[in-house]
Amino acid sequence: MEKTKKSIALIGLSLIFAWSTCFGQVKKPNILFILTDDLGYTDLGSYGNPFNETPNLDSLARKGVRFTQAYSASPVCSPSRVALLTGIHPARIGLTNFLVGERKDANSPIDPPSDWTKGLDAKYFTLAEYLKTKGYQTGFVGKWHLGNKSGENPWEQGFDYSRMIGRNGLDYYNYSIAEDGFDKQFTDDGSYYLTDRLTDYGLEFLGNQNPEKPFFLFMSYSAPHVLLVPRGDKLAKYFFKYEKFEGKYNPNYAAMIESVDDGVGAMVSKLKAQGLLENTLVVFTSDNGGVGLPELGPIPTNLEPLRKWKGHSYEGGIRIPAIFYWEGQLIEGSEVDQYFSNTDYFATIKDLLGEESIHEDGNSISPLLKGGQIEERAIFWHYPHFSNQMGRPSSAIRLGDWKLIYFYEGAVKELYHIEDDPAESQNLAEKYPDKVNELWIELRRWLVETNAPMPLLKASSKKVNF
Repeated sequence: MEKTKKSIALIGLSLIFAWSTCFGQVKKPNILFILTDDLGYTDLGSYGNPFNETPNLDSLARKGVRFTQAYSASPVCSPSRVALLTGIHPARIGLTNFLVGERKDANSPIDPPSDWTKGLDAKYFTLAEYLKTKGYQTGFVGKWHLGNKSGENPWEQGFDYSRMIGRNGLDYYNYSIAEDGFDKQFTDDGSYYLTDRLTDYGLEFLGNQNPEKPFFLFMSYSAPHVLLVPRGDKLAKYFFKYEKFEGKYNPNYAAMIESVDDGVGAMVSKLKAQGLLENTLVVFTSDNGGVGLPELGPIPTNLEPLRKWKGHSYEGGIRIPAIFYWEGQLIEGSEVDQYFSNTDYFATIKDLLGEESIHEDGNSISPLLKGGQIEERAIFWHYPHFSNQMGRPSSAIRLGDWKLIYFYEGAVKELYHIEDDPAESQNLAEKYPDKVNELWIELRRWLVETNAPMPLLKASSKKVNF
């Protein structure tokens, strides 16, 4: 046993030395950041899914670091993307819902905020803009969903190469792609599957790299967001498996995820063929939880044992897969159970480049990639809206193993011990009032400090007093 501990320690020290060499003025790493849309925590083989076939992603997980408690900063897409690209919590920016989210509930005593922001203003410094200052070639491919007004588009937010989904973003055929602006667009006529088209753009960007300069490619797939439109040639095997799993899994959804997996495999192979993989950090994650109810068609996914799904502050809406891979630089097959938020990516990348390990609302998680630990801290969520997936206006905090959710309708507080009860099946608020009060004070302080947009009382049109 003592020998094993010494071996692990030596491995850790050697990795730390390797990392310090890489980042100590020698060679900056390439970064391939792959984001999926509405991919659930339980949807990959490496996260225990027995139905969906994701061999390329499972390979990255086996050879890299797999996180079991990664979180999005929001249960819906636009705010989560803001957090990732700026390192600023969406509540602070005021962008707290997906851009066209206007749902209300006629039977509720409250309405959503009227002052929330609907686009990522150019004044915010993005990860792409930061990396350009460090000499990076920057590329964006796929779903943007952060606004299309002047200054809000990816080609105005630090990306040299932009291929942004335009018309019919929910359709995997009959869509358009804006190429570095709205003047030039690729328009599909129903024959070119969108996920494959995005992969081809990613391969084009990778194939045109100047090997003397590092690159950052933000690969933002729209899959497996509804509509559930797969490639027909991928469906048969999932239909044959359907009854074996008693109808628990959706064949269309599985085939869509497989197309993403194919794309990941193609890009990794491309990097290897170009001799670039060895110095490339690959990150794979999702923008929020999966969809666990019928939305524009059959139910996409099953997130059990997690509670609820996209649009909710419960674990099913905010806990997401996260895989880091870097050939020869990470402890192979690591599983990390410390939690972090996607506000932390910006700080992590800065840390890996030898700069400040704190950025706005994020902290570096690079020690976790090297077999170390990070200091436990509070992370927050603020979703003061009615989601399309039946989520209610709420805010939440996690500190250690404890999580408090505050629902604005009725001022209801729910307390969960996530380590013992990841399914959030036992509300412990009455049993531990002191813990509720401790977390509520911290959550309330944070809401005031960020000037988070607040729901409105219908009776007076005034902000809810929390």
